[in-house]
Amino acid sequence: MSEQEYRHIVRMAGHDIDGQENLLQGLTKIRGVGLRMSKSIIKQLGQDPSKRLGFLSDEEIAKIEEIIKSPVDANMPEWYVNRPRDRMTGRMLHLIGSDLDFANKNDIDRLKRIKSWRGMRHALGLKVRGQHTRTTGRGGAAVGVSRKK
Repeated sequence: MSEQEYRHIVRMAGHDIDGQENLLQGLTKIRGVGLRMSKSIIKQLGQDPSKRLGFLSDEEIAKIEEIIKSPVDANMPEWYVNRPRDRMTGRMLHLIGSDLDFANKNDIDRLKRIKSWRGMRHALGLKVRGQHTRTTGRGGAAVGVSRKK
């Protein structure tokens, strides 16, 4: 391929990715797309995983973005999405980038507002998922023996 067709920075799904990255690893740079999702997108489009992102055409990038936004519509299993049965719409959504961060923050705020156990733990800055807190997760001053001067 000629030098004109190569792009050093590829804009994909609202994220700038280095054109030197191979397709498999480059797609994982998008927040909300992991290695499994990346492999399935490449397989569905019939692309070479070792192909450099800088050599992708605009049409190929548009197809990849379309699959990332709605993997269920692209005949991927429903358990691939990161937001199954969304509370507001009831649909299977796959969020990426800042939308994923915003939804996560809203979920935590809702838990705090209804004063659930997990919400209270989030509000107090404690462990949420049942971990022990006696010896780990300590914040603040260092723990140890202080000596007299």
